[in-house]
Amino acid sequence: MAKQPRENPKHMTKIGGQALIEGVMMKGADTGAMACRLPTGEIDVETWPENNGKNMPWYRKCPIVRGSFNFVLSLRDGYRCLSKSAEKQMPADGEEEEEEELNRFEQWLEDKLGDKLFGIIMTIGVVIGIVLAIGLFVVLPKWLIGNLITHTPIPDNSRFVRSLLEGVIKIALFLVYMALTGFLKDIRRTYEYHGAEHKTIACYEAGEELTVENVKKHTRFHPRCGTSFIFITLIVSILVMCIVPVYQLLPRIIISILLLPLIVGISYEFIRIAGRSNSWLTRALSWPGLQIQRITTREPDASQIECAIAALLPCIPEDMEDDQW
Repeated sequence: MAKQPRENPKHMTKIGGQALIEGVMMKGADTGAMACRLPTGEIDVETWPENNGKNMPWYRKCPIVRGSFNFVLSLRDGYRCLSKSAEKQMPADGEEEEEEELNRFEQWLEDKLGDKLFGIIMTIGVVIGIVLAIGLFVVLPKWLIGNLITHTPIPDNSRFVRSLLEGVIKIALFLVYMALTGFLKDIRRTYEYHGAEHKTIACYEAGEELTVENVKKHTRFHPRCGTSFIFITLIVSILVMCIVPVYQLLPRIIISILLLPLIVGISYEFIRIAGRSNSWLTRALSWPGLQIQRITTREPDASQIECAIAALLPCIPEDMEDDQW
């Protein structure tokens, strides 16, 4: 019999997830799971052991320090599941109605790399994405503001003004990027699965039975969302860079990168507090991130909610004490 949440409307779970390609990934205290809708219409579920409970190593429990480690682990697991979900959408051998003829280069890659080809392509994509992210959100804002200040009456040594303007550009770039990607059909479907993930967790936290009808009535906005985390990270980076007395472009970029573990650590602690507290202060501070989720989440359909439920159920621990903050 499938596990269902106990009747506890005030329970704030530690279970978190991520939208995949035609699916959802969830991670609990002792189990992780991903559920994907296959081209055949069936839901494929994979599970694996996790160590997110009481027996975590010290560096994953120490405040501030744990932020960077848990963030990197989340990126690693998210990339692995995203790659798997993409592979699951590939038609099985012999199912294609018309197989395109490979050119010589493609055939050479297929012969030399075989099954490793897809993983290599995904890895290259991730590396390019990281380089572009650093270029867009670290180098470009500092270069633009450095040039702006040079040609305006703004004092060159004004830490607050410089950091504030850099932060405004970062946030604007982030919002424009997320909004533009939402016009792509595949990304829009991923945003729908993102909404299904949030609504399912909200239903579980409300102590209701995990059914499609129950999940539908819950909100698609959640304070522990990765979107909110990125937004909080941008805000924290503004505050931290306000105290850095360095104004030259290259040293400022290097210091920004070196301070990333601290910035991520502080942001992670805030997200943890927002996840377990419903005070007026955390609601007020979480409000901007929740509004950005209007871009990065969409209302899901019943089939997408079914995937999210299938991913969440294996992650519910037998002992609810393991799901306490």
